[in-house]
Amino acid sequence: MLLAPDETTATAAERMTALHTDHARAVLGLLLVLTHGQRQTAEDLLQETMLRAWRHLDAVPGEAGAARRWLLTVARRLVIDGVRLRLSRPAEVHLVDMTWIPGRDDTTGTALASYAVRQALGRLSPAQRSLLCEVYLVGRSPKEVAGRLGMPVGTVKSRTHYALCALRSNLKAA
Repeated sequence: MLLAPDETTATAAERMTALHTDHARAVLGLLLVLTHGQRQTAEDLLQETMLRAWRHLDAVPGEAGAARRWLLTVARRLVIDGVRLRLSRPAEVHLVDMTWIPGRDDTTGTALASYAVRQALGRLSPAQRSLLCEVYLVGRSPKEVAGRLGMPVGTVKSRTHYALCALRSNLKAA
């Protein structure tokens, strides 16, 4: 006997409801163990397990014990796939700890930092100091500075690099 499309959908929905009712608690219990008690992750994996059962409903065995084993196997494989995925990803880069930099409210730290930078800038040659002021304080591009000083852009970039190196070494010496 052929079923009408509505009857097939209703039968599939009833079967999925029965699978969820009968086995969701056991699958969630396994997932909680495998995810070390991370409930949200376990619930997400349970949902993915049931979604796969819905997509492959014809592959889910009809017997209750076999259906539970099928669901538990799918859930376990999802956990394994998740672990493998995390292991295959490159390590995440952690941001540099910038808490040592004075904040807006730290007027003493700001004053000391400003003083140190002024002292370090004072130890640079006038050409280096002028170049750094043009690029970083005024905000001109290397191309604009090159036009103003009448030199190639590459020269401006290399001199800026060496001026920063000198400034950095002056700050370390302070």
